[in-house]
Amino acid sequence: MSRINHLRQTMAEHGVDLVALGPNAHLTWLLDVHPHGDERPLLLCVTQTYAGFLMPSLEAESARPQTDLPFHTWSDADGPDAAFAELLLASGATTAKSIVLDETMRADFAGLVQDALPNAKRQFTQTTVDALRMRKDTDEYGKLKRNAVSADTAMKAAWSVMKTGMSELQVADVIRDSFASQDVKPLFTVIGAGSNGAFPHHHTGKTILKDGDAVVMDIGGGKDGYSSDMTRMAVMGTPPDGYAELHAIVEAAVQAAMAAAKPGVKAHVVDDAARGVITEAGYGDYFVHRTGHGMGVEIHETPYITAASQTVLEEGMVFSIEPGIYLPGRFGIRLEDIVILRADGPEILSDLPRDLKIING
Repeated sequence: MSRINHLRQTMAEHGVDLVALGPNAHLTWLLDVHPHGDERPLLLCVTQTYAGFLMPSLEAESARPQTDLPFHTWSDADGPDAAFAELLLASGATTAKSIVLDETMRADFAGLVQDALPNAKRQFTQTTVDALRMRKDTDEYGKLKRNAVSADTAMKAAWSVMKTGMSELQVADVIRDSFASQDVKPLFTVIGAGSNGAFPHHHTGKTILKDGDAVVMDIGGGKDGYSSDMTRMAVMGTPPDGYAELHAIVEAAVQAAMAAAKPGVKAHVVDDAARGVITEAGYGDYFVHRTGHGMGVEIHETPYITAASQTVLEEGMVFSIEPGIYLPGRFGIRLEDIVILRADGPEILSDLPRDLKIING
């Protein structure tokens, strides 16, 4: 229950009387509880003296082995209002003046809380659960590191068999098979060959790899509730004109972002560093996305490394650094590593170099 204790400390610091979470990632992180979520209101409510669930009776039996916290159950015939009133009374939250709502839960779930506490000041989880999630502990680091190494293995498996004439989908199959052989769940494989690589979120398809193609390879697999996310580049045979120069520019942007990432620095400074390198080289208009995103129980979570982010980076935060250049009709280049921020700067979780991989065959 240590995470609930940490949450209560944070609630006290910010004057929060009640935190209400839906059946989503915040709940997964806080309690490692995974109740089935649908349109039936299901909430965890936490105060300084109580933590309990508003639980549809339909889900209570399957959820009970996951937690010993009290359930306030309701049936389809009765509706949730009486059970929720009972939960608020048990938790001491009937007079709550400041509440935190899970911004990821259904709007009607949030409405249930707000209707019951119409005079309470509402905020979202930025200063409470979300703030705690951003700083990873030793156990989380170990899981993230193991997943990163599994992605290294999957990437190398693809490189070992790639050849002209294969399709993007066939390359993706090799990666998925490698993840599966490591008892890791394949989560995504973006394989963008040639001009397809100019679309940052290309949908891997039937395009055939041919000589001279630059191939964007963005992959991730999950185990133990965490995942990997890594992008590397491969070229089939002879690189296209100008490729080597642009690869070096993107690599310099990665290194600039790594150098800028320090505890106490605002996240936009990291984005500024990467974007500055690419803009100075004349390709600023072709870097079309943020420099990075946080990662933990979700593949994309806070902190977001954007040009506008005022989030102050702290030791223990985990996020991607992934600048890119995308030339429409020609090719794209993205180099991505997940890092954990240490006192002296970022530690890269992957062990696989970002050097260009030349595929001959």
